[in-house]
Amino acid sequence: MSGDAVKTVEQIRTRSDEETAGVARRLAVDLRAGTMIHLVGELGAGKTVFVRGLAEGLGIDPDEVSSPTFTLVQEYVGRLKLFHVDLYRLASAEVDDLGLDALTTEAIVAIEWANRMPVDDPRALVVRIEDVGGDERRISIEWPPRAV
Repeated sequence: MSGDAVKTVEQIRTRSDEETAGVARRLAVDLRAGTMIHLVGELGAGKTVFVRGLAEGLGIDPDEVSSPTFTLVQEYVGRLKLFHVDLYRLASAEVDDLGLDALTTEAIVAIEWANRMPVDDPRALVVRIEDVGGDERRISIEWPPRAV
């Protein structure tokens, strides 16, 4: 048996913000503290909409969730604590100073613009959101390899 681990990838198409949030709501049901979610997508792709769905799935009022572009990190408390991080305004070198790994011990950490991180975390659940026109989105969820 090979030591190479393979990620599981799930592809989903949504046709509205509500459907995009619904994907995240369903995902939140199975999440545990210590989960890091890397959100990747262009400006306006639906990353914050996805985090609102995560929040709702964790028992947090989705109307409380806004993009933390200027505050960098926002904390919400529901069934589990949710840290919502936005790296849009940071350079890769500045990301290391945030100490994001320390947040995962007690919460779920959803990171927008995760592609700005200097190193990929193979343990992260990666959500790629692509705007394919109109209100339609292509969401790719890459599950980290499972420990055997």
